[in-house]
Amino acid sequence: MAQPEYIVIKAKEDGVNVIGLTRGNDTKFHHTEKLDHGEVMIAQFTEHTSAMKIRGKAEIHTAHGIVTSEGKE
Repeated sequence: MAQPEYIVIKAKEDGVNVIGLTRGNDTKFHHTEKLDHGEVMIAQFTEHTSAMKIRGKAEIHTAHGIVTSEGKE
């Protein structure tokens, strides 16, 4: 099996939600974390996690670069 990809999520405001989504025929939420400003989470894609939804203002560091999500305006 190939090495799973890691991402680093750094919250830029309180209440950033990181939601893991399952693989398979039906995509479902399987894990949720809430980060406060300045907190960092290191996550990886696995045989169970095919996608992640990040809600709130955060920096997401991946092997492909850095993406900034926007909070509610």
